[in-house]
Amino acid sequence: MDTELLQLRERVLVAGSQRTPLQLHGARTKDFYGEAISGQPLDVSGYRGIIDYEPSELVITARCGTPLSEIEAALAERGQFLGFEPPRPVGNPTLGGVMATGLSGPRRMQTGAARDFVLGAHLMAADGEVLRFGGQVMKNVAGFDVARLLCGSMGILGIVTQVSIKVLPQPRAEETMRLEMPARVAVETFNRWGGQPLPISAAAWHDGAAWVRLSGAEPAVRAAQAVVGGDRVFPALACRWWDAVRDYTHPVFSGETVWRVSLPPTAAPLKLPSEPLIDWGGALRWYAGDVSDFDVRGLALAAGGTALRWNGAGSESRFHPLPRAILEIHRRLKRSFDPDGIFNPGRLVAGL
Repeated sequence: MDTELLQLRERVLVAGSQRTPLQLHGARTKDFYGEAISGQPLDVSGYRGIIDYEPSELVITARCGTPLSEIEAALAERGQFLGFEPPRPVGNPTLGGVMATGLSGPRRMQTGAARDFVLGAHLMAADGEVLRFGGQVMKNVAGFDVARLLCGSMGILGIVTQVSIKVLPQPRAEETMRLEMPARVAVETFNRWGGQPLPISAAAWHDGAAWVRLSGAEPAVRAAQAVVGGDRVFPALACRWWDAVRDYTHPVFSGETVWRVSLPPTAAPLKLPSEPLIDWGGALRWYAGDVSDFDVRGLALAAGGTALRWNGAGSESRFHPLPRAILEIHRRLKRSFDPDGIFNPGRLVAGL
């Protein structure tokens, strides 16, 4: 083992022997996400570096503490990128944080979510052993896909020390179109376009306007522009817009209370007092403002979705309550990987 990995192992073994909870963290760019943080801080950002990158195979492997900027710079040199557009709310997140939260950007509709890109991962379990799941190629996953299970687990199962991720070539052309229309019309229009062979890589609506990003081969993008219509957005402005949606820096996220509602793409806007930011490609609706008189989760559930309290205080869990059967699966997984409950206790689900 590397020196840094041995040091992490020693901390894990001591914590296990003393039944001391550990609070795993890297760059701390997403401390706001999830339930309350507890336990002794364990910084994993020192275990960093790109281990392997083979552009012709479209796969990069790096350690958990590797800054996202370092990975993206290496990919950009070869005309490639992370297709799920990992958010960076503040600072420079680490690959481990990207893996733990499992968050994806607006390109998800075209390329898939974060977990769809995970090929393999190494996990340091509570006994200090490093378990290996998946691999570094796209055809070697069989059985229970634990590597992808770890994506979005919020670190409650152990330390994800290493990850292999599929990457994509950068699109040859990209354009954003803006169209004035009401929210309900925008949702209907997005769904109609979604059934057509259009190279849509993001679609969003806010404040009376729909924004549509087209990415791909230049002839396909030009043809799609004619179908979509609207006004072409200057590239620099378009980049700022989509970055704001991806990184949660759009003005809607500055509200004291913000709800992230995940709904089927065809669902109509919820009957709430504020207009949403609709990230149609990510199946997300963001509502800001005082909705204390409304049962946001009840409305989301009735529409076939879930609701997460992104910002603001509340007596209930931030995450939407899990069905009993799914909660029991979470408990069994936690007991299997972390029987003494030392890794990020309660960060994902209370009591785990």
